[in-house]
Amino acid sequence: MGILLHIRGTLPYLRGSSGTRICKTVHGVTRTCSTLLTDSSKGGLVLYSKSTDVYENLSLEDWIEANVDLQHRNILLLWRNKPAVVIGRHQNPWKECNLSLMRRTGICLARRRSGGGTVFHDLGNLNLTFFASKKGYDRQRNLKVITEALRHLRPGLEVEATKRFDILLKGHYKITGSASRISRKSSYHHCTLLHSADHAALSPVLHSSCQGVHSNATPSVPSPVANLVDYEPTLTWELLLEALAKKYSAEFGGSAKINLVNPADDSAFPGLRSVSAELRGWEWVFGRTPKFSIQTLLKMTDDLSSTAREVQLCLEIKHGVIESCRLDVSPDWLPQRLSGELSDVLEGERFCPQRTAAAFAMLLRCERGEKQKKLRRLCDAILAVMG
Repeated sequence: MGILLHIRGTLPYLRGSSGTRICKTVHGVTRTCSTLLTDSSKGGLVLYSKSTDVYENLSLEDWIEANVDLQHRNILLLWRNKPAVVIGRHQNPWKECNLSLMRRTGICLARRRSGGGTVFHDLGNLNLTFFASKKGYDRQRNLKVITEALRHLRPGLEVEATKRFDILLKGHYKITGSASRISRKSSYHHCTLLHSADHAALSPVLHSSCQGVHSNATPSVPSPVANLVDYEPTLTWELLLEALAKKYSAEFGGSAKINLVNPADDSAFPGLRSVSAELRGWEWVFGRTPKFSIQTLLKMTDDLSSTAREVQLCLEIKHGVIESCRLDVSPDWLPQRLSGELSDVLEGERFCPQRTAAAFAMLLRCERGEKQKKLRRLCDAILAVMG
């Protein structure tokens, strides 16, 4: 029997006789979330998140790791997101993605708690999180679940896991990338699986729009990618999810039922909302960026000359805040007083175009005529560097 699942998470919560909310599994069996996650029976448990919000789903990972006794059971969490870019814990978003394009197109930026590289999520990408005890941490075993499920579905699919814990299609195209987090007693390993992601959106957003970034943050390694449906157009979501659940239960024991859960339900996941708020915040997404610097030349022109002037911009940024700024501007193009005031405005400010634009506006109101025009052009060029 195929899995009866509304992929976009539209299945409603049912209510028990007492009026309490209960989780609904795709096979029609209902159990409370607390019962599902605290059940002491050994073996695997498969969950599917009703949410398509990247922050809620990342918070659900944190909640499970913090609140479930993973010494006695394994969990597979399946989840999908609306368009989002997710960077690793130790990465620099200004170096990893096109922030200005993401703002224009409404694509979210999230920083996960695990390491690894940057990935693009949309509803054509399936995320799988394998929870286990620290002792039970085994990424190759987890990837075996995926590769064997795919081979079972479509024997002609040439998929294999690599030593880098990726999965390649046809020996060349990356369909899965991995990252993980290990704590004192527990672990989780999460990975992507490209089913039908939007390639046209993926490539542009994963190219930095910021020039002159110098950073020791973990860089991503670009790889050619493909979707499963590019080679197997008949591979539906229902078939894929059912095969993954069956292989997971065969490998780890337990039931192959997929249990639908809603991370936005406070009664089921108390405290998750505050974790989600933290993951949405500027301090986490940008402020956790390792220290970096900007060294770049800005090409400036004015109405009186067709010759471009070069302005050297040097910034030191720590925790997303500009610690120091040096602007080398020819005094015959812009008075040193103004370049000095501009540097003073930048120091101590977030490396963030929205906040900085407001600070620049106050400075610009104090000038008139040609000086104001030149200062505005310089301000605009600096804002462009911030992405």
